Amino acid sequence: MRNKAPVWTLFFLAPVIGELVSGSAPPVEFFNPFSILLLSALYGSGALLVREISLAWEKRWPTIFVLGLAYGIVEEGLMVKSFFDPNWMDLGVLGVYGRAWGVNWVWSLFLTLYHAVFSISIPIYLTELIFPAVKDERWLTKRGVRSFAALLTGDVMVGFLFLTTYRPPFLPYALALLLVLFLAWLGKRMPRQWWQAGGGRIRGTWWFFLVGTCGSFGLFLTNYLLPDVGAPVLLTLAVCAALPGVLWIIVRWISGHGKWGEKQRLALVSGGMSFLIFGALIAESSADRADNPAGMAIVGLMTIAVLIALRVIVGQRERQATKAAAG
Repeated sequence: MRNKAPVWTLFFLAPVIGELVSGSAPPVEFFNPFSILLLSALYGSGALLVREISLAWEKRWPTIFVLGLAYGIVEEGLMVKSFFDPNWMDLGVLGVYGRAWGVNWVWSLFLTLYHAVFSISIPIYLTELIFPAVKDERWLTKRGVRSFAALLTGDVMVGFLFLTTYRPPFLPYALALLLVLFLAWLGKRMPRQWWQAGGGRIRGTWWFFLVGTCGSFGLFLTNYLLPDVGAPVLLTLAVCAALPGVLWIIVRWISGHGKWGEKQRLALVSGGMSFLIFGALIAESSADRADNPAGMAIVGLMTIAVLIALRVIVGQRERQATKAAAG
């Protein structure tokens, strides 16, 4: 490792957001030593490898997002097989709604987007925000990359073999593997930036928070409410698939075509975290959960506190930068 502090921060932050804050693994489950090891080896290794690969290719966020999609397929498709298993524990109605040819299509698209955003992109962004001096540097040596790749591979194999007894049909599983390879190829060919800074007026910080909040709630509600009301499957898939593109267009507009700063980016991410935080705050009052959600409200409040602290830190950095430029 070239930078141990950011490496271990990202290694543990990725599962904290992807599993703990989301409520997928509440505190009683998450803080089991075996769970922390298994989840960190999966999420943490994935986030570190996505970041290192993108930098090795001299790319950034477009590639990080696309590789995040590939990671989502590795975890949910290749490892836990929830893309294919009609009895996966978290599916609910999505085990029937949108299922065809041995694939849970609505669930698969939803979880692929979820992991690209919440398990990969947001943890990488927040870790780089915490360590700004090294945010554009590679944090792993070649040996480190090989080590985390081996750790991720081993974790995926253990999950495939022992997490459930379900074995997916060969053809859909093979296509999922090919899609991972295609996304890796696509990620290498993505531009370094989504857009070049151009003309236009940058909107206030609350605009970015609002857009992130709408995107967060939109992603989850599309995949939970539309199936419940019996909306056509193709409509649900189309809305879910279109959401990232719509958000990209809106963010480009409110950022003045890329003339935004760290406050606006953090506000967007904070808004994006809003649904997870909301879910954490109300989890303990849910009577439908089969697991033990004790402590989730504390997790939600701590997440809010961390995001507020980061906002204060970003403001201090900007004031210091302004003073340095003026002096």
